[in-house]
Parts: sequence; structure tokens; C-alpha cells
Amino acid sequence: MKDYIRRNLRRLKRLLLIKYYGLKNVHPTFLASFYLGGVDSQIHAGAYSYIGPKCEIYPNVYIGNYTMLAGNIRIIGGDHNFKNPNIPIVFNGRAEIKKTVIGDDVWIGSNCTIMCGVRIGDGAIIAAGSVVCKDVGEYEIHGGNPAKKIKDRFSEEEKIAHRKMLRKSPDEIVEYSNLLTGKIK
Repeated sequence: MKDYIRRNLRRLKRLLLIKYYGLKNVHPTFLASFYLGGVDSQIHAGAYSYIGPKCEIYPNVYIGNYTMLAGNIRIIGGDHNFKNPNIPIVFNGRAEIKKTVIGDDVWIGSNCTIMCGVRIGDGAIIAAGSVVCKDVGEYEIHGGNPAKKIKDRFSEEEKIAHRKMLRKSPDEIVEYSNLLTGKIK
């Protein structure tokens, strides 16, 4: 009975959150903190993705399935024109904000800054406090300022198994995960 109540309260929280922030392009299982900072209402977020508290996310951001963004994440920048030497930056206007893509099953630690236009591949991990200015490959762990590759997350065999798992439906993945962890759906 407790699990049933907990699941329904979580479902209600999702619906309220999506309605409160006017999020039109998120999967019904998307979840976020109620204390979001400035998250654009046009954000795209996949199944079981999560956004932590106090995040600032510009428009044109696509977040994959099962991806977690911890608190105080910033996906910003790259939109100021600064090339004209005859006009101060403040009067130079803004460029179109580039598309930012964060793949499936990505984990981004707290207090990270991701520059607009960056692509973060499936299965990647970004260490807390990192500044990501360049694309991050699949299954790579990056950290630092600017973020650099630390190591690979999986071996080649594990990458194959992980890709195979990600191709399953969200329902299949949840059911299998619950079986492995002993949780009842």
C-alpha cells in the first residue's frame, strides 16, 4: 500500500511540475525539483530524466532518457555577438542560441556549466564543478575547467551491453531494473 501511495504522489508531483512550469516537450515520467531556476519551457526531456534544484537552462536544449542533472547546473552562453570592433558587445545584439544535446543515461554533477551548442554523448558523466566547452563522447567521464576526459566509463563489451539496454522501451527497463534491485513496480 505504501508503494502505491508513493507512486501516485510522485505521479501527481510530475503533473503539477509540468503544468506549473508550462513544460510541453517533456516525457510524462520526467521529474524535476520544484525549485528550478530559469528553465526554458520549450526544453525537451526524455523518459525518467531529472533536473535538480536551481538550474538555469537556456532554450534549444534536448535531454535524453534516464539523464540526471544535479543542482545548480547552467546550460548557457554562446549567444552574444562580439565580432564587430565598431560596436560595444552590449549593443551588438544576440545570435540564435545553438542546439545543446545531452544523450541518454548521462549524469551531470552539481555546479556544472555547459556551454550552449555542446553535445554530450550517451552514458557520459560530467564531474561536479566542471565547465564543458566542447563535445563529450559517449561513455566518457570528463571533469575540470575546462572539462577534459578523465577516463572511459565502460569497457567495449560493457558499452555494447549498455547500448542494447538503452534500445529497450522505458517500461522494459524499469521492470528489469526493479527486478535486479528487488523493488516491486
